[in-house]
Amino acid sequence: MSPNENSGIAHVSRDNIFLVGLMGAGKTSVGRMLAKRMGTDFYDTDVEVESATGVKIPVIFDIEGESGFRAREEKMIEKLTAMHGIVLATGGGAVLSPANRDRLKQHGLVIYLRAAPEDLWRRTRRDRNRPLLQTPNPLEKLKELHAQRDPLYAEVADLIVDTGAQSVGNLTSQIQKLLADTARQAKHASA
Repeated sequence: MSPNENSGIAHVSRDNIFLVGLMGAGKTSVGRMLAKRMGTDFYDTDVEVESATGVKIPVIFDIEGESGFRAREEKMIEKLTAMHGIVLATGGGAVLSPANRDRLKQHGLVIYLRAAPEDLWRRTRRDRNRPLLQTPNPLEKLKELHAQRDPLYAEVADLIVDTGAQSVGNLTSQIQKLLADTARQAKHASA
């Protein structure tokens, strides 16, 4: 768990927290618990896209392809990042869009929940609601996605948290401590 050296976080006060990372990293579970503990609203980009369209993500992929889904995701991120005082779990591929990366950086504190592809595979291997993993070798696909997206997650992140095999509660507590430490550093930097 560490601040990203390039983030400039000590000089920025933001009231939104945006979670990024690959599918299975824990963004939704941690985000929901973090929002509850902070007394703020929680949103999940995928859930919001499903709610707006009335269909599940795999159906959107089947009908419109990944590009159609990404266009819907980008519009939803534009809407959600304009809100204030929220915790947002983004979809794993949200960082593929430069516009999404810019919006996330400009409108909130971005936390990258980093996990090894093998851990992600263990967490997602029975989940049929992940279209990109419906391949003969989902672990290999996760390794490819990790290689492609890890630099983008790191680029957009203010804080990077290695998830490992921690429980959601432990991970959320560690994030809360990191956020408190970061707030203290920002306060001292401005004094």
